Amino acid sequence: MRLLRALVVVALLAVAVYAGYRLFAPQPPAAGNVVAVYYCKTDGQTLAKWIVSVSPKATDTKSVAFYATAQAVAGPPADTPAVRFPAGTVVRSVALEGPTATVDLGGTIATAQSGSFTEAGEFKALVWTLTSLPGINAVQVKIGGARVPTLPGGHLELDEALTRQSW
Repeated sequence: MRLLRALVVVALLAVAVYAGYRLFAPQPPAAGNVVAVYYCKTDGQTLAKWIVSVSPKATDTKSVAFYATAQAVAGPPADTPAVRFPAGTVVRSVALEGPTATVDLGGTIATAQSGSFTEAGEFKALVWTLTSLPGINAVQVKIGGARVPTLPGGHLELDEALTRQSW
């Protein structure tokens, strides 16, 4: 009788451990998944989203975050009116540390003299795109590998991580 009870307890513990693992372990996105990428309409306030397929090579959260960032920087289809990052802006890297994604941008964004309207639209869309991914609630922006207080235009403060509440 004691042996039977011990076996039942061990079996229940095994089921509980497996269920906990399935609930809390990060799961890679399945091939063929999609991600919502946001863009800011030309009114500078309204966000819209379009759904893009996730690259089959994006098999973990970091890869999906990089892919989503690249899509947000590229912007929606050319015939869609939107606030856009300057042509020639590139995504150098995306790192995840806890709930913060650190995005390192390069190219023309490093020297662009955009106004506050454009800067807000660009980064609002980027932040909403990344924070739509599970586990990400803030975005720290680097330019050319370094944290900078603002973009060259001087309008958007980048010294702290941005969240959806930043707008």
